[in-house]
Amino acid sequence: MALSAPGAGRRALAAALVIVAGASSPACGTASGPTSAVEEAARDSDAGTAEPDDGTHTTGHRTSGEPDSARRGGQAESQRSRFRPTELSLPSGSTAPVGPVSTVDGELVVPENVDRLGWWDGGAYSGDPFGSTVIAGHIDSAEQGVGYFGRLLSIDVGEEITVSGDDAALTYRVSETALIDKDVLVSDSAAFDQGGDHRLVLITCWGRWRPEVSSYESNFVVFADPIGLAQ
Repeated sequence: MALSAPGAGRRALAAALVIVAGASSPACGTASGPTSAVEEAARDSDAGTAEPDDGTHTTGHRTSGEPDSARRGGQAESQRSRFRPTELSLPSGSTAPVGPVSTVDGELVVPENVDRLGWWDGGAYSGDPFGSTVIAGHIDSAEQGVGYFGRLLSIDVGEEITVSGDDAALTYRVSETALIDKDVLVSDSAAFDQGGDHRLVLITCWGRWRPEVSSYESNFVVFADPIGLAQ
């Protein structure tokens, strides 16, 4: 499905965040439940934490992103460096390749390989003055085990994530993490806003396993604000 307008694009993407890999590939998890390594990580991260009733669990708080150049009188827009993400580096130092992905019939089709990530080509580029750069990936799969984005569960507010591409790089600082029920994500498109200050949004599947649909109930989302401009 073509993303013809920011509002329609955000809602289409939110509705799509079942995060599918294609008809021939399994969704996140296994037929009987999440892979054991991811399940163990969840038990560790959830210890002593009760999930709120509104379907959203957040850690930290949103902080205002870097003001745009027009408001702060800084670097002119023409001097900004913007680029398509081709690699993501997490605080652990591990990296993963990133490629452009689109929505097809209302679904965001991320790479089948759980160690590869998909950048939503209907959203912002890295380094843009406004909008969310959305990168999604599988947390695990039946055949491949735990995916690269299984590492998101251990990320803390304040840690740094770097996005690279086209001989440029931009580092972001994590401002918030949230476990969001998929139906809540559909009704609240803030994660996909293309009109606010620029930020990075990382999304994977997580939460309670639903064997009747072979899918996780929620999405785990990481929000991060840029540190300066792309170099």
